[in-house]
Amino acid sequence: MTNDLTMIRIERNFWRLAPLMFLLILSFKASAQHANVRLENPISVSYIKTNLARTSPKLILTPQIERELKQKLKTDQLVQNYYRYLTREADTILTKPLLKRELEGFRLLFVSREMLKRMTTLCMVYRIDKNPEILNRIDAELKAVCDFIDWNPQHFLDIAEMSLAVALAVDWIGNALPPETVRVAKTALIEKGINPSFNEQGKRMFWINSSNNWNAVCHGGMIAASLVIADENPAIAAKTISRALDKLPNSLKEYAPDGIYPEGPTYWGYGTGYSVIAANTLTTALGKDFGISDSPGFLESGIFNLHVTAPSGYFFNFADSGDKKDGDDSVLRTWFAAKTGDKVYFDQEFYENPQDAGRFAGLALIWLSQYKEKKATALPANWYGNGSNPVAVFRGQGDNPNQFFLAAKGGRASLSHGNMDAGTFVFDLDGVRWVLDPGNQRYYLLNKIGFNLAGHCQDCPRWTLLTKNNQGHSTITVNNADFDVAGQASIVDFKDGQQPEVTIDMTDLYFGNIHSVKRRFVKESDRSILVEDNIITNDSTQSITWGLMTQAAIRLTKDGAVLNQDGKELRLTILDPKGLSLSVISLDPPPLEIDKTIENLKRIEIRMPAYILDERQGLIRVRLAMD
Repeated sequence: MTNDLTMIRIERNFWRLAPLMFLLILSFKASAQHANVRLENPISVSYIKTNLARTSPKLILTPQIERELKQKLKTDQLVQNYYRYLTREADTILTKPLLKRELEGFRLLFVSREMLKRMTTLCMVYRIDKNPEILNRIDAELKAVCDFIDWNPQHFLDIAEMSLAVALAVDWIGNALPPETVRVAKTALIEKGINPSFNEQGKRMFWINSSNNWNAVCHGGMIAASLVIADENPAIAAKTISRALDKLPNSLKEYAPDGIYPEGPTYWGYGTGYSVIAANTLTTALGKDFGISDSPGFLESGIFNLHVTAPSGYFFNFADSGDKKDGDDSVLRTWFAAKTGDKVYFDQEFYENPQDAGRFAGLALIWLSQYKEKKATALPANWYGNGSNPVAVFRGQGDNPNQFFLAAKGGRASLSHGNMDAGTFVFDLDGVRWVLDPGNQRYYLLNKIGFNLAGHCQDCPRWTLLTKNNQGHSTITVNNADFDVAGQASIVDFKDGQQPEVTIDMTDLYFGNIHSVKRRFVKESDRSILVEDNIITNDSTQSITWGLMTQAAIRLTKDGAVLNQDGKELRLTILDPKGLSLSVISLDPPPLEIDKTIENLKRIEIRMPAYILDERQGLIRVRLAMD
């Protein structure tokens, strides 16, 4: 009996302390985000001369890896199938004109990316088939881009991607190319790639010390270029690689603690892709990646990408993200699969029917040939991750593309590519995205008119755009004001189980115009979610606006609305406060001529004056459910 009473006391104390324990865990995870990330950095001229691989290729592909790849080509149907895709892509490239130095606005980026796609594809196919027509085309492509007056140093991403393209071609095919082409290409890598990277007073050179995708892309491209010219100029190679190992931790620390990439799923592919390039090229050329792949949260970021991809294939497209996954993501996750042996990363469906593999197309064949399944981690139905842009996801089980999917986020607007989207969510059910994020819009048209898209200051023009402002997202607005760009919304509670829930504290977003806002999402069933906003006003609070973004047709009802889309219906019910009604604002066409146009876009609003709340406290409770 005494033991039973002791156990009862322990259980009661556990549940009394559970919320505190959760907050302590959150605090620990948040502090881990700011943990110092340092890479091993022994790089010197002597180190390069001693450790650089003596044979070529040495960038991602090595003679041993190539032998194993060719053996897989004889026996592995997926490898065979993907190689047939590469040969078709190579045939298509042969029909296209050579690349020209043609800027889009101030960018050469699309030319650089096309060059990278051409080189990874053509060079891989040539190494296997030894087709002289393909070799001649590689030679012509290299001479064409190396003859450019420059690789556009005003936008260093362009240089980084072009450098990787040229470096891979020289490393993989150099022995078969005319010596003069190799000389010209190596000279270009130094004079048009590496040397401009040390012009720290030039335009947009922030990447050297930044923490966003530019840091990974630019240092990753410079590492590849340096490894290729290191045999002829070890001094500049050592200087460049050493700098990269010193500076890459600035972007690598952003993955901690849980792998969430704060710039969203699209930029996860970009920044992480080049961190992978850095890790992979260093490993094959120098024998190790100096700790890149062991950085806190880095490998977990591949799981993050899976979590924010709905069963339909659409992203939770927060920050400046595109709407839907493509072959680039499947290609990049193949490296994670090869690195870990975990089937969870491996997209078999993509390799059964490959398309749109992107600029790393040729690299995918290498990573695919290296993949050996060792385990199969199950993707949890309910998940949250912390960091500067925390995210929570609830999903149904299995592979049914019509299953339940809810993703919500906190964060702050001042992050790179950040939007005023804290508290927002997307909701998919029965194959329909009922609640959407407006996503990204093309930069070029905005840059063309001189629009300052990059600025994240409180009064910057960025926040006038529908896609960037809090009133263009499914969140809570106070006094019709913009969010505080420095305000941080954090996940303060998460419960797993049959009815998982997550709470986001949004109070910091409102410049003190409200005492408290805590937003709670509950998955009530596989057909229903509850969105509950716990609000405490103060003397500055005038109005609260609850918003939801959708493309559905809307029929207002006494207690809410019925949404109709793709022949299906979803009921929106206002549970509290009683007596409030909805309003619907059409956003097609959008408010500004320069805004992104989204067909049939609408914002559903519940507008609540602060004075109706008893004792300044109340709940807005809305259920979204399908019969």
